[in-house]
Amino acid sequence: MKIKEGFVLRELGDQFIVCPEGLDVLDSGRMFALNGPAAYLWQQVQGSDFTEETLLKLLVQEYDVQEQTALRDVGSLVKALKEFGVVEE
Repeated sequence: MKIKEGFVLRELGDQFIVCPEGLDVLDSGRMFALNGPAAYLWQQVQGSDFTEETLLKLLVQEYDVQEQTALRDVGSLVKALKEFGVVEE
């Protein structure tokens, strides 16, 4: 999968917001917040193809988290990204 063009991650203080940019995605009107680890993953894979396995490896390498917990968190993140329509397969 890949993050669709036109969605950007913005840092506002201590929060990270994904918002649409450009005429192609402005109609979606969707913005949502990501926590620090989710924003880290976004930054690591932006502009490239990735899988849930890719995200899992990145999360476990960067954070002191058990693989089982990371797997659950990655699954939740991917589900949310798909629901908000910001990734394409």
